[in-house]
Amino acid sequence: MKLNLNIQPLESWLNIKNEPLIISGPCSAETEEQLVSTANLLAATGKVSVLRAGIWKPRTRPGEFEGIGSIGLEWLKRAKAETGLPTAVEVATAKHVEEALAAGVDILWIGARSTANPFTVQEIADALKGHDIPVLIKNPVNPDISLWIGALERINNAGITKIGAIHRGFSSYEKSSFRNEPMWEMAIQLKTLCPTLPIINDPSHICGNRELIPYIAQKALDLDMQGLMIESHIDPSVAWTDAKQQVTPSALEELVSKLNVRDPESPNEAFTDKLVELRQKIDKIDDILIQKLGERMAIVEQIGNYKKDNKVTILQVNRWDEILKKGTAFARALKLDLGFTEKFLELVHGESIRKQTEIMNEGKTEEEIVEATSGEKA
Repeated sequence: MKLNLNIQPLESWLNIKNEPLIISGPCSAETEEQLVSTANLLAATGKVSVLRAGIWKPRTRPGEFEGIGSIGLEWLKRAKAETGLPTAVEVATAKHVEEALAAGVDILWIGARSTANPFTVQEIADALKGHDIPVLIKNPVNPDISLWIGALERINNAGITKIGAIHRGFSSYEKSSFRNEPMWEMAIQLKTLCPTLPIINDPSHICGNRELIPYIAQKALDLDMQGLMIESHIDPSVAWTDAKQQVTPSALEELVSKLNVRDPESPNEAFTDKLVELRQKIDKIDDILIQKLGERMAIVEQIGNYKKDNKVTILQVNRWDEILKKGTAFARALKLDLGFTEKFLELVHGESIRKQTEIMNEGKTEEEIVEATSGEKA
């Protein structure tokens, strides 16, 4: 299935001075001097194509700094006049859209919390009707590809064709080094559904820590994302919001200068021929893998019937432990990633449990199967 969006390519609606596209600026516009000074330093790097700034800030709890408000739009006007950089702000209501358009803001983006709410996205879409302005849409807070797609469709249905997505990571109960888990597979899935959709990575919100930004930024470019949105502040140590994830303009310049920008394709025919040859080998191996999985599931079916006839439970914990230990030991010897191996084995084991459950409960309704297996742990 392909996502049917009527969109213009990024280069047709945004004058990218450098590659990759870099959108940068403070998390929050705090004072006129802070914003304009940061903007001038960013422009002087020659690396930045768009100036961003948070004017209205959605906060988790009341009492926290919720943005300077509409006055910040006037500061953006001055920053644009002095630097020549187009400007971008986040909007979360129809009023935000109206004020931003009236102030001459060049690009709007919809934040993760807003993307998660179809009512909010539709309100923004309705306010955008009749306007020809680029809109970038961040992924929702939680890993729900349908919400992300739905937001893109709502904005597109409003007549906006200058559309891009922003990958800023997802909330997760699992604690890691990142503020928001990258879950790269979500962005890859979106790109697969709509290959012409520009996707910009936001390493600042993924990392939550400026030290990790270079790693995420490089990986995003290696996955063929079209640009980066990186928060920058003239003095991050005194920033009013998200101080740890902002970098100075000089640090941004150094970071971007060290990135390796690679082409998605090569004009070298020898390279292309070799790549085709290697991919053909992978295709053959994939065919074998799927064939072997089919053979495995056929044996699982035999085991399920045998257990059913002998009134034996589906799950034997000791057997699963044996599979896991043996598989990870083999993977270690082959220098395979253990995390990947464990996930693969869990997927295969989960399908085996599902298939045996189906056999054990043949003739029962789905509700009866759920009730019978609700206490089992596969």
